[in-house]
Amino acid sequence: MLSAFGQEAEVVLPQSVPDPLEPFNRVMWGFNKGLMTGVVKPTSRVYRFVVAKPVRTSIGNFGRNLTYPGRLINNLLQGKWHGARDESYRFVCNTTVGVVGLFDVGTRWHIPKSEADFGQTFGQWGWQPQCFIMLPVFGPSNERDTVGLAADTAANPLLYIAPYDFVANDPLTWLGPYSYFSYAVMYNDMSDTVDEYVRFSQAEADPYSEVQYAWTFARANQVADFQVKGEPDEVSLETIESVFFTFKNPEFPNHGKTRSVRIPATGKDLKFTFWLQPGSANVVYIVPGLGGHRLAHNTLALAELVYKNGFSAVVVSSPFNAEFMEHASTTALPAYLPVDGHDLHVALTEIDRRLQALYPDRLGHKALMGYSMGALETLFIAATGATNQYSVVTPGRELRFFLGKQGLKIVQIAPVTNPVPLIQFDRYVALNTPVRTRHGMSMLDEFYNAPLDWPAAERADDLENTFLKVAALSRSTLTPQTTLPFSAIESKFLIGLTFRLILRDVIYSSQRENNQGVLQHPIHNFRREPVYQEIMNYSYQNYFEQFAVPYYQAKGLAGPVATTLENAGDLRTYDTGLRANPDIRVIVNQNDFLLEDEDLTWLHATFATNQLKVFDKGGHLGNLVNPAVQKSILAALTPMRPPDPKPEASPKN
Repeated sequence: MLSAFGQEAEVVLPQSVPDPLEPFNRVMWGFNKGLMTGVVKPTSRVYRFVVAKPVRTSIGNFGRNLTYPGRLINNLLQGKWHGARDESYRFVCNTTVGVVGLFDVGTRWHIPKSEADFGQTFGQWGWQPQCFIMLPVFGPSNERDTVGLAADTAANPLLYIAPYDFVANDPLTWLGPYSYFSYAVMYNDMSDTVDEYVRFSQAEADPYSEVQYAWTFARANQVADFQVKGEPDEVSLETIESVFFTFKNPEFPNHGKTRSVRIPATGKDLKFTFWLQPGSANVVYIVPGLGGHRLAHNTLALAELVYKNGFSAVVVSSPFNAEFMEHASTTALPAYLPVDGHDLHVALTEIDRRLQALYPDRLGHKALMGYSMGALETLFIAATGATNQYSVVTPGRELRFFLGKQGLKIVQIAPVTNPVPLIQFDRYVALNTPVRTRHGMSMLDEFYNAPLDWPAAERADDLENTFLKVAALSRSTLTPQTTLPFSAIESKFLIGLTFRLILRDVIYSSQRENNQGVLQHPIHNFRREPVYQEIMNYSYQNYFEQFAVPYYQAKGLAGPVATTLENAGDLRTYDTGLRANPDIRVIVNQNDFLLEDEDLTWLHATFATNQLKVFDKGGHLGNLVNPAVQKSILAALTPMRPPDPKPEASPKN
């Protein structure tokens, strides 16, 4: 089978539950998002303040204990005799010793939970879902689980408890007021998860698509086979451990403030989020990796790390993220580092000017920190930003960039007014930077295609089992000490898939803004599945050759465009500027799959020993959770000069 590009077919992903109602479902997703963001989240803050965590936990325990009959019935209907027994043990223990279920003594006594509902029962009886449905309030479902939800509701004993009129010898109503307690329990449980829901819905380019696909495997009537077939790969497994690097205080994201700045060249507003220390403090601007959002887990974790150690923190989305692309990019297609880096530098300058105006006495010296692709962009700014300035141009007009032997040349195709100097940083910290973006792209494509090493007859089943593993693990409590049950092919594929989804979002966003006519399917906001399936066939190499090269060729990029783009994304091109900047600090891992031996040799030759820290292990970003790495990150930010003291007021006469 050949792909659309006349090449051998790539990996064929397992199909999700069909989504013929996608336009309706996306509208309903928007409704739920608005409800959670505008109603549940603000009210839950008050609720959590008034109702302490132990009380909220007890309410949740009580509500779960009341729904025991439904779990008992479904365990029996599914033939899960041990599950029915365990749930009965839990109910008796929690009802008696746990004071009518307020305390979960069953878990303390290590009695297993056995979740079972009618949707699962129908699945075991052979009902395969054929239509994804986004329900109001209840969220993702399908026709099978929607019927199951109705049956679960009918099995709730609270539904049948009604006040009794002893005079008339008759219940006052068919549905008792106690049935509304179920909704109170639902709100109680949502109050502790709504912040993550809202953060996810804001941080992902298309959260609906991710939920729709993940739901297929979360509700699949199959059990994952956790046997690891083949040798594991240490580097890719360590890379996956980057998921453990997240913020520790669940309230930390809520403590940040989000504002926006007008980007002169686009005339649009770009959002940024910041956490300022109470008094004057040095500030760290953080740029995430490829496609990363300012509210992504790793970005927030770095912000929390520096904030807890006395710095103020400011985060902005990646130039490859839809938020940045659609509001701050001067071009429709990110691929050319001089453009992407300059746009980022301009955005950081505008953000700094805004913060200086709002908090004139609280911003000290400034550091720029980026990880992964954000580290590459950080080093570009460190190498080229010493003398750069930008001019306010008419929104919608272009800046053209040329990279030749004489360095970066900026040609402004617009009326120029009021040149503004770009922000200068006192420290540049690059975490796990790639050196050559083309090599990085080839490795991401190679990882995504890793399942092609499986026998063709077994590939579909092995891929599906990989997704079932991920779904099962997502319901478990994992720690950095957890041994991940993935073979080398599986761990590489999961990394490649993550970056392929980022590429999908980049292509979709860029073509929605500037359709180059490459895609065969139409681009619709409410009907994305067909074009998404087409885009998933495009590799990073395809993106470079079929989107980036023609786009920048049409924009008049000097020289052989492919070579110019490749050289511009190679840190060695900026060797002179990097060597001349003593304020750069680089932290990388020896076994990062994005770095080859020649890249590490160049890093050692370019940066002094006090500028470069190399860890033996960690893969790509996989050891950020390591205290030793975090200590090195903080050391890289110091000694940065302390904030300048406030000028003393002149004595009054």
